[in-house]
Amino acid sequence: MGLISQNSKSFEITGKDLDGNPLVLDTPWELHSNKTNPKQKNQEVVYRHELFPNKYIYKTLFFWSENYFIDVVVDLTAVSNTIFRDISFGWSGGLPSTESNLADDLSYFNSYVYQGGELENLKVGLGETEQKKLNGETSWAALRTKYFTTAIIPESPKDVRSATLTGAGDSLEVYGLSFVFDPIKKQTFKAYVGPLEYDRIKNLNVQLESIMDFGWAFIRPISKGVLFALKKMHETIPNYGFVLIVFAFLVKALVYPLTKKSYQSTSAMQAIQPEVNALKEKHKSNPQKLNQATMELYKAKGVNPLGGCLPMLLQMPLLFALFVVFRTTIELRSEPFVWWIKDLSAPDAIFTLPFSIPIYGSHVAVLPILMVISMFIQQKMMTGPSQQPQQKTMQYFMTAFFFLMFNGFPSGLNLYYTLFNVLTIAQQKLIPADKQTL
Repeated sequence: MGLISQNSKSFEITGKDLDGNPLVLDTPWELHSNKTNPKQKNQEVVYRHELFPNKYIYKTLFFWSENYFIDVVVDLTAVSNTIFRDISFGWSGGLPSTESNLADDLSYFNSYVYQGGELENLKVGLGETEQKKLNGETSWAALRTKYFTTAIIPESPKDVRSATLTGAGDSLEVYGLSFVFDPIKKQTFKAYVGPLEYDRIKNLNVQLESIMDFGWAFIRPISKGVLFALKKMHETIPNYGFVLIVFAFLVKALVYPLTKKSYQSTSAMQAIQPEVNALKEKHKSNPQKLNQATMELYKAKGVNPLGGCLPMLLQMPLLFALFVVFRTTIELRSEPFVWWIKDLSAPDAIFTLPFSIPIYGSHVAVLPILMVISMFIQQKMMTGPSQQPQQKTMQYFMTAFFFLMFNGFPSGLNLYYTLFNVLTIAQQKLIPADKQTL
């Protein structure tokens, strides 16, 4: 599966004897039994360890053939009266990075504990080492990377006395989790070791999906709606690249009334710009009179100076949601489109430079170039010949900045934005100039 690194210690048990000495549990455990259960579709593997003469402890693992779950049963009942009654069970050594862009993957590395309906997390920086202990009943604890997670869910949360998260930031952030329980009875844990697929982990009904980042609170419902729509379309359209093309057309149709009103307002403002400039010259020594005269002109011409901004602002939640979904969900990972675009979750790099440019990076991608060209054309069409020099300078600056920034974005995101810009240009061409008034 690739989610257990060489340094990982999965399903680790630690504890102390009655004298406070650590129990010797890191020596090889004996394979006690190994059997396959065709009806249950699982494989049961039992390990045992002789802790004291003729006193065994057991760790049973159930591997399920059709999902990413491993059930773990920890049985220390035979020695519960001869050891300190605080046994720790967990996962140490962290998770490996699975992505070629290590810096991007690390930005998502994190660890979590869910207690009493509240999500707690521990995130460490470079060179930091930290531990967070939370006492009380615990629903689950989890570690994550950008696209994968290891989550351990106690069958009986009330038997958990405390949960601890650990983090050490070196070249790779290494996180660990553990639970403390009383060994007087067997304890069962369900481990999910697999992809961060929203529907799959939501169906666990333990709120594990709360570790997924869908943006700010008011953005999340939109982000989840976008993800749902993409997955539904993918059931019919097998290539996610074509799904994104269809989705861009659908979104453009959805926001068409807003963008049309925005373009009409912008066009109307451009039409009266000479009159606005004349008022500025006439009342240049009297700002109060200038404002009054300008507002009267707007009223006489039926122009709303905010008409071009408000419709665009209403689209911002959707644009943010699209950004979040395209950048963080696993559905586009390793999904090819056409020709040189082999992975919609990664930049569509065609070659690598022998040096790195700040913000831009060291690879050269094609879609960001096309996206920025389409953005520049769109801006030129919206501003017109009356554009002020300061506005033109800012436009060039923003275009250059977006070119640098989008070079590191997933090709799926750039594909969508490029096509959306092209559709926007087409829309502006299709709206007759003589009707671009309010």
